[in-house]
Amino acid sequence: MKIAIFGLGYVGSTAAGCIASQGHTVVGVDVSQAKVDALNAGRAPVYEPGLDELISTARAEGRIAAATELTDQLDDADLAIVCVGTPSGVDGAHDMSYIAQVTRNIAEALKPDREKPLTLAYRSTMRPGSCENIIWPIIENALGAKASVAVELVYNPEFLREASAIEDYFNPPKIVIGTLGGKPSANMHALHDGIDAPVFEVGLREAEITKFVDNSWHAVKVAFANEIGRVCQNLDISARDVHAIFKSDTKLNISAYYTRPGGAFGGSCLPKDVRALQYIAADTGSATHLVDSLIRSNEAHKHHQFQHAVQGLEPGAKVLLVGLAFKLETDDLRESPAVDMARKLLEAGYDLDIYDPQIEPDNLVGQNLGYAYAWLPKIDGLLVDKAAAESGAHARVIATNRLIDTLSVAADKVVDVSAIP
Repeated sequence: MKIAIFGLGYVGSTAAGCIASQGHTVVGVDVSQAKVDALNAGRAPVYEPGLDELISTARAEGRIAAATELTDQLDDADLAIVCVGTPSGVDGAHDMSYIAQVTRNIAEALKPDREKPLTLAYRSTMRPGSCENIIWPIIENALGAKASVAVELVYNPEFLREASAIEDYFNPPKIVIGTLGGKPSANMHALHDGIDAPVFEVGLREAEITKFVDNSWHAVKVAFANEIGRVCQNLDISARDVHAIFKSDTKLNISAYYTRPGGAFGGSCLPKDVRALQYIAADTGSATHLVDSLIRSNEAHKHHQFQHAVQGLEPGAKVLLVGLAFKLETDDLRESPAVDMARKLLEAGYDLDIYDPQIEPDNLVGQNLGYAYAWLPKIDGLLVDKAAAESGAHARVIATNRLIDTLSVAADKVVDVSAIP
């Protein structure tokens, strides 16, 4: 198939590389010239382990290309996948402006007399009802009565974790395909051919709410674990032992992954989708007191970790923060708890160095770039190399993820805020 992908961030870039590796022809469209140039040069626009190799191979074989503007790419396309951002608005609801703009561009570029309908699949997280109440009216306004003939509207959420996105793409926990009336989509089945996972063919709204449910549940587990971890730490109880008991119950407690006391949750998904679910709950008169407490609990945990990390350390001391991205093996700084830790350290007057080999300020683009410089405007001068990190010049080393395992530093100086206390 020929597939167009709109938005070359973490989700779109991974989809482009994985889909092209399956033998499909892919064209990526993004307003960022830097992302387009990277892909056309055979490089991944974002850092994700293994993605450079997929894109480099596909580019060399002529199966992938990118552009900043939509021209005739859709004329013979079978499928278009929309992966543009839906960041938090000021009220917590998703900002749908990027979705509206790209939908309008697609609708205006489509020829009403297409020989076959374009399967238009959205992967951006959005409020249930958005496909019917925002996207479809834009399409109908552009194409009129021929809209239903020219477009097959689909909502197809992704379940990719950064740093393991390629593995997750080919081995997802489930495949959810939302259509009007829950009708099967031949192109979506062809897209997922060879991927072994449970398939759910449901209505658009059922598919749209999936990511809210999943991400809010993950956030619940992390916040719950950290609240228990704080109580244990303050009462001199081993949270490690408590967690070992808790996670042994795989029949009722389900999973150990998000129930480990340690780092706060962050990144581009959990905080954004929890805020949006709060907004939806308030807007519909639904009482969701636990969900409403998640962000506050997470912020409390960030401050608790800061206080724990600097306990007994005088302001002005030289501190090394190991790991700035929200997760090991990624360069994503959006809502990273480590960024908050760095900001708090600077505001408290500590002399801060940061070591994270995946972070290159010149490579930051889009929302990642904006977030980094909004919270750490002097980030360029804070980053140090491995030699400086291992110099022994720091009074305290604060570790945020397993990146500390790659360094040779004095163990008695390390406070690992991601580890089970």
